Amino acid sequence: MAKLAVGKQAPTFELHGTGGRTYSLSDFEKTGVILAFYPGDFTPVCTKQFCSYRDEGDRIEALGVPMVGISPQSVDSHERFITENGLKVPLLSDPERRVARAYGALGPGGMVRRSIFLIDPDGKVRYRHVALFGLHYQDVDDLEPAVAEL
Repeated sequence: MAKLAVGKQAPTFELHGTGGRTYSLSDFEKTGVILAFYPGDFTPVCTKQFCSYRDEGDRIEALGVPMVGISPQSVDSHERFITENGLKVPLLSDPERRVARAYGALGPGGMVRRSIFLIDPDGKVRYRHVALFGLHYQDVDDLEPAVAEL
């Protein structure tokens, strides 16, 4: 697994996502973006993670940097996950795990590791956290100092 270091140019991507949209890194040239890679819809820790982002929606919005979630499940699965949990963060489908691999968020056996990447408006990685086991996630308290450094 290649490690994408802070300060390096973020790999470009184009992925289908919820809301009938296709998302690309270039969509975030004016704001930057927080990429939240996660193993799967409807799993206990992932559900807790994205529900925390829902519950802290005002704080996430106040960061001024949009967030998107990325996992291998289909857009249909993502739409159900959003609907059943009232989620606000758009979710992108990376079924072949190409984007996860490019960002160094792919673990042994093809499992997507719970990871956060903060990409600045110039497309450079300004923060990265790749969890070894994925039992914990980066919450808004963890993200605020990283975004404040932009």
